[in-house]
Amino acid sequence: MGWNLLFWLAICFPSNIALLASTFYQVLILSDLESDYINPFDAASRINYFVLPEFVGQGALCALCLFTGHWFMFLLTVPVTCYHLRLYVKREHLIDVTEVFRVLNAEKKYRIAKLALYLTVLIVTIFRPSIRILAAGRVILYSSKFEELDIRLNPIGLTLTAVYYLGIEDDEDIGNLW
Repeated sequence: MGWNLLFWLAICFPSNIALLASTFYQVLILSDLESDYINPFDAASRINYFVLPEFVGQGALCALCLFTGHWFMFLLTVPVTCYHLRLYVKREHLIDVTEVFRVLNAEKKYRIAKLALYLTVLIVTIFRPSIRILAAGRVILYSSKFEELDIRLNPIGLTLTAVYYLGIEDDEDIGNLW
């Protein structure tokens, strides 16, 4: 299996799901606090429990995208990482129990924006490898003066394209592809 596909499926996808779930949970807790279903101390302690792991996970994902050369994903995640770094340096990353109602709407909007970004990153993570394989399937492998062999839609052509794209060298890996 190619390293690129392994990077997308084994590293990016689970980390994006974890970041999305963490942010969704935080928005849910803030909504419960706004509706007065939960007290401010419980809400602040539940949200603050997830803040540092989320910052570390986001920073690690951004750094991995930078070091592996996935520039689009890096450029998509670097603004949130820089904002997280700014919050951490100014020590504004944790929710204070005494000021939670004053900053409730701002925190909720901030987390909804992060939720939208994480959802966008997840969609890109899911569809980018398949779009690359399909886009690579449009390549004409054989061209002559009399005949072109267009492999866009036949399974053998897509297999050859996937073999080329993923860097598969063994026959066992081709069997695992389908």
